Amino acid sequence: MIAPAGRAQQKASTRQSLMRAAARLFADRGYAAVTTVELGDAAGVSGPALYKHFSSKEALLVAVLLDASERLLDGGRLIVRQVMAPPDMLRQLIAFHLDFATSEPDVIRLQDRELALLPADARHTVRRLQREYVQEWDRVLTALRPEMSEAERQTRLLATFGLLNSTPHSAVPTGDRAGVILAEMAEHALLGVAPATA
Repeated sequence: MIAPAGRAQQKASTRQSLMRAAARLFADRGYAAVTTVELGDAAGVSGPALYKHFSSKEALLVAVLLDASERLLDGGRLIVRQVMAPPDMLRQLIAFHLDFATSEPDVIRLQDRELALLPADARHTVRRLQREYVQEWDRVLTALRPEMSEAERQTRLLATFGLLNSTPHSAVPTGDRAGVILAEMAEHALLGVAPATA
């Protein structure tokens, strides 16, 4: 007999497996084309077992996108609250986002393609989390380029996220060097000058 702690751990593990499978299948084939049976098979559980963890396929999509936005915001806040010089903080943010985009390419693609399918309340929550994440970056960029207007900062930030989120595609030609190249490009794109120095 599995102890309550073991059952909770097993349930959390199955939930994570379902979310990973959903991100991969939804990103590859589109949300509408994936069945609950396929999701269960990909996660190693029966299709009906999905409903022990999520009330619907839509709820699973919501969970994947909310989780991604929350993890990005939490990671960004953690970096910005550390005691370090703004140039180092910016490099840490870039490295953090690059790592996320590299390790979670399916989630990045899913955010771009399927966000509009979320129910209005969930979509608004994801958008709010995304705005708060951008604001964390904006604090650092403001410290580095105080003369830059808010409109210009927003343009540079959103363009930089587009650049970093392209990692799964742009990384192929240069392999391991892609991260270094994209980090340098992101720094140039944000600052509009030579890379920051501490």
